[in-house]
Amino acid sequence: MRNVYCWLLLLLVSAFSISPVSAQKVGLVLSGGGAKGLAHVGVLKQLEKNRIPIDYIVGTSMGAIVGALYAAGYSPKQIEEIVLKPEFQSWVSGEPLEGKVYNYYDADPTPAALHLRLAVDTTFKARVTPKLVDDVTLNYVLATMLAPAGAISGYDFNKLLVPYRAVASEVFTREKVVQRGGSLSDAVRNSMAFPLAFRPIRQADGRYLFDGAVVDNFPTGVMTDEFKPDIIIGVNVGDVAFGKYPKEKDDKLLTSTLVFLGSNVADTLSVGRNGIFIQPDLDGITAADFNKVKQLVQLGEQAAERKMALTLRRIQRREDTLALQERRRLFQEKAPRPDFKQITVQGLPRQQQDFVRRFFVKNGSSYSPGDVEEGYYRLVSNDFFNNVYPRIRYDQKQEGYVLSVDARQNSNLTADLGVMLSTRSMSNFYIGGAYRYLNRYLYTVKANTTIGRFYNGAEGSFRMSIPGRVPLYFEPTVTFNNFNYQDTGGLLGKAAQNTQLQQRDFKTELQIGFSPNYRSRYILSGGLFTNRDRYANTDAISTNAVLDQDRLQGLTAALRFERNSLNRRQYSVSGRRVEAAFRGVLAEEKYTPGTTAGELKERTQGQDFLKASLFIEQYFTFNKVDSVGTRVNAWGYIFDAVASTQGRFGTYRASLTSSPVFLPLPDSRTLFLDRYRGTAYAAVGLRYIKAVLGPVEWRTEVYGHILVRPWERQKVNTVLAQRVQSVSRPYLTAMTSLTYQTPVGPAALQFIHYDDNERKFAVFAHIGFVLFRDRALE
Repeated sequence: MRNVYCWLLLLLVSAFSISPVSAQKVGLVLSGGGAKGLAHVGVLKQLEKNRIPIDYIVGTSMGAIVGALYAAGYSPKQIEEIVLKPEFQSWVSGEPLEGKVYNYYDADPTPAALHLRLAVDTTFKARVTPKLVDDVTLNYVLATMLAPAGAISGYDFNKLLVPYRAVASEVFTREKVVQRGGSLSDAVRNSMAFPLAFRPIRQADGRYLFDGAVVDNFPTGVMTDEFKPDIIIGVNVGDVAFGKYPKEKDDKLLTSTLVFLGSNVADTLSVGRNGIFIQPDLDGITAADFNKVKQLVQLGEQAAERKMALTLRRIQRREDTLALQERRRLFQEKAPRPDFKQITVQGLPRQQQDFVRRFFVKNGSSYSPGDVEEGYYRLVSNDFFNNVYPRIRYDQKQEGYVLSVDARQNSNLTADLGVMLSTRSMSNFYIGGAYRYLNRYLYTVKANTTIGRFYNGAEGSFRMSIPGRVPLYFEPTVTFNNFNYQDTGGLLGKAAQNTQLQQRDFKTELQIGFSPNYRSRYILSGGLFTNRDRYANTDAISTNAVLDQDRLQGLTAALRFERNSLNRRQYSVSGRRVEAAFRGVLAEEKYTPGTTAGELKERTQGQDFLKASLFIEQYFTFNKVDSVGTRVNAWGYIFDAVASTQGRFGTYRASLTSSPVFLPLPDSRTLFLDRYRGTAYAAVGLRYIKAVLGPVEWRTEVYGHILVRPWERQKVNTVLAQRVQSVSRPYLTAMTSLTYQTPVGPAALQFIHYDDNERKFAVFAHIGFVLFRDRALE
C-alpha cells in the first residue's frame, strides 16, 4: 500500500507540474485590409518584444503576406525593413523597378496614356485584357523571397518555422479554400487577388482563386478548425459590421461600400472568451495607402501595446528570445543553394515555349539567380506575354531549383491612345496600334500617328525579335514629322507669325538592335531621308510672301547607345538615362529662294558631315517616409553636348534650321530660338523636385549652355550666315513649376525664362505627355 501511495503522489506532482501555462498554444490570426494590413508588422514587433509565443498563423490577403513572411523565418524587424524599402512602393503599385527597365523590347516613349491589350483568336474574336495592377515585379519578389522556406518545409505548411494557413476563395462557387501546402508564394498570391485589382492565378487544376477576404477576412474559424489553439490573438484591420444602420455616417461611407461589400467583415467575438482582439485605429487610412508604411507599423504597435496587459495576463507562457533566434537561424540554414537547374514553360505551343526559354541564358551547368532575374524581366517587358507568372520549386533529384513560367494568355493586338492639351496652340491627339505574331521568332507590326496644329507625325515599323545570349532585333521603320512654328507664343508670348514656319522630314531606315543586358541597348541604323524647311528671312512678312525652301536629302547612318532606368516618361524623380550617338550624313542641299531672300539664286550643293552627341540625365532621390507617407525629395542633373562638322547652308536661317538644337524643357520644342541652335554646343542643368501638397510636386530647373563657333548673319548680306570664331557667352534657362501625375499623363503649370530677346518669359500649362518623334537626323 505504501508503494501505491508513493505512485499516486508522484502522479499528482507530475499533473501539477504540467500546468496550463506550459501547455498553452497560441494562434495568431491576421486579417486582410490592403495597405492597412501593414499594421500587422507592428503587432508582431510588440508580441516578440514581450516574448509572447506564436505557435500557429492563419492569414487572409495582406495578413497572409505578413504571416507567410513570419512563418518562413523572417523576423518582425526584417519584415519591417522589407516594407520600408523604397522598392516596396513599386511592388504594390506596379511601377517598374529602377534598373529593371529593359530597353531591348521597349520602344521609344510615346504620349499614350491608355494602353489597351487585346487577344484575337483564330475565329477573329477579340477579348480585352482588363487593366489591373501590374504584378510582374510583385510575383517575382514573392516567389524568390518565399522559395527557400518552401524547399525547407517540403512544401508542407505544417513544417514551416511556424505552422501556417492562407485563406483564399473560389468566387464562382463562393467556396472558402484553406491552403495547407504547395507553393508558399502561390498561397500568398491567391489570398491577395482582390477582384478588379490583382489578377487571379490559375491553379494546377485549372481553377482561379481570389482574395480570401471575399468569404473570410478574419479567419478565426480556420484557426480553430486547423490547429485548435488554447488562445487566439486576432488582429483585424478590415471592416467590422455595424450593429445598426449608420444613419449619421452613411453619406460618408458610400465611397467605400464597394470594398465593404467585397470583404467579409470581422466578428469581434470570434476569438473566444479567453482570446485577445486587437483592432488598430486606422481611421482616415484606406486600403490603397501603401505610402503610409511607417505610420501603419506604428499604429499596429500602439494597438498591440494597448492590449498588452490583457495579453500578458491571459498568455502566461513566455518565448525564450535567444532560443527563438537560434531556431530561426537553424531553419534558414537548411535552405538549399540558390542554383536553378531547369526552366520550364506552360500554357503555350511548343515553338512558343522554345522562344520563351531563350530569354534565359545560363553560364555553366546551372542558372544563377541573376541569370533567372535577367531572363524574367526580359520576358515580361514584352506586351505579347502580359500574364507571365513565375513559380520556383526545389527538385530533390536535380538538387536545384526549377523555374516554371506560366504564360497561358497572350496579347497579340494592342491599341494606344493619348491626348495632350496645352495653353499653346500645340494640343494634339495620339493613336497607335500593334500586332504581334509568335512562331520561332516574334514579329511585330506597329503604326501610330499624332494629329495637331503644331505637330503632325506618323510612324510605321516591322520588327523581328530574336532572343538569346545576345538578344537581337531587325526593324525597318518609316517616320514622318511636320512641325509648324506659326503662332505658338501662348501666355506672355507673342502671337505674331514666327520667321521659322515649318519643318518637315521623312525617313526610311533599317535598325539593328541588340542588348547585352536588359538595362541598355546598342542600335545600328541606316537609311534614306528628306528634310524640307520653309521660312522667311525677315522678322516681318506679309500674307502674300513666298517662303524660302531648303531641302536636304540623302543617306544617313548612325550608331547609338541607350540606357534608361528613369521612373517616368516625363518629369522623372529617380533613375538614370544615357544616350550616346555617332552619325554620318551624305546628302545634297537644294535651296529655293522666296520673296524675302533678296538677290539670292537657287542653288544646289553637297552637305556631308559627321555628328557626335552625348546626353546624361540622372536623379538622386532622398524620399522621406513620415507619418503622412512617402514624400518626394530629389536632385537631378543633365549634361548635353553635340559636335558636328556641318557646313554652311544656303542662308543664315537654313544653317540654323539644319543645326542641332538644345531642348531643355518640354516647352522648348514648340519655340524656334536662335541662341539654342548651333553645330556644336555644351549644356549642363540642375533640377530639384520636392512634394509640397501631397502628390503635387514643386519642380525647379536651371540650365546653362554655350555655343561653339555659332552662326551669325553676315554684315554685308544679312541673309547669309558666317561663323563666329569663338565660344558664345553662357545662356541661362530657368523654369519653376507645379506638376501632378494624372491618369492621362502629367499636368504642369510652368513659369519659364529663356535667354532670348524675343521670348524672355513664358507661362506654359499642359496636361498629357509633351513628347514628339525625333527628326530624321536627331
